[in-house]
Amino acid sequence: MEYLDFELPIKDLEEQLSKCQVIGVESEIDVTDTCKQIEKKLQETKKDIYKNLTAWQRVQLSRHPSRPYTLDYINALAGDSFLELHGDRNVRDDKAMIGGLGKIDDQSFMFIGQQKGFNTKTRQYRNFGMANPEGYRKALRLMKSAEKFGIPVITLIDTPGAYPGLEAEERGQGEAIARNILEMTRLKVPIITIIIGEGASGGALGIGVGDRVLMLENTWYSVISPESCSSILWRSWEYKEQAADALKLTAADMKKQKLVDEIVKEPLGGAHSDRTKTFLTVKKSILKSFETLKKLSPEELIDQRMEKYTNMGVYNG
Repeated sequence: MEYLDFELPIKDLEEQLSKCQVIGVESEIDVTDTCKQIEKKLQETKKDIYKNLTAWQRVQLSRHPSRPYTLDYINALAGDSFLELHGDRNVRDDKAMIGGLGKIDDQSFMFIGQQKGFNTKTRQYRNFGMANPEGYRKALRLMKSAEKFGIPVITLIDTPGAYPGLEAEERGQGEAIARNILEMTRLKVPIITIIIGEGASGGALGIGVGDRVLMLENTWYSVISPESCSSILWRSWEYKEQAADALKLTAADMKKQKLVDEIVKEPLGGAHSDRTKTFLTVKKSILKSFETLKKLSPEELIDQRMEKYTNMGVYNG
């Protein structure tokens, strides 16, 4: 178990509890009451820490190395029914963007999402979740296939941004993202978007236009990361906490500004602390959203989607 800096009081109590339990097993001393007191203190400390998280602390939680990634969600939701599809039929298969067909219960979906790695080797293989233009073109190819066969689309967002390399720009990174945004606004099947980790800039928007946009509690969604914002405004990363507050990037901020439709609650301690519960909650939210969307005709879906996005940022003084 890895702990973030603000979680160190929890780490200390868990170590105390573990030692207390070991003493109880290895000796004849009754430590039941002591263990219960530590457990009570541990629960109180967890509640106190996680109910008062700052914007920067939520950013840290969204990047937790134990946090479930896109493939973890797909495997939990679709299981053995998932069939991954590869390539953009133009350049190559982008390993940072994955997609394919799968079933939740008896309903087929097209799953698309950014995938990060869990160690040095897989992080390099997945390009740290930063897709190239061919990744966005693969995503669009899969969405158009889903439209052709009347299959709803689920996109899972978890990226620090689209890959900013020279070769990505040469192959049309900006155009690929812009094309996806345009095509997603007029896709004739339901689109359910879920922010499961980092939702940074155009890299997130390239698969982020949805009829229903769900956001896990400890995630963030913004035009820029707190570190980059800090480096631009203050010429230093030291002010990343202030930048995180100013950017209004948390799920609560997004919901208040009507940029997302629903906040998906996470278990106490974050999505990684109880993966099974997190996957079940996400599944319920997806199926609930789909029940509403499947009643709409393609024309109604497109009209409502267009109205939703054109209303964003409108202010009546």
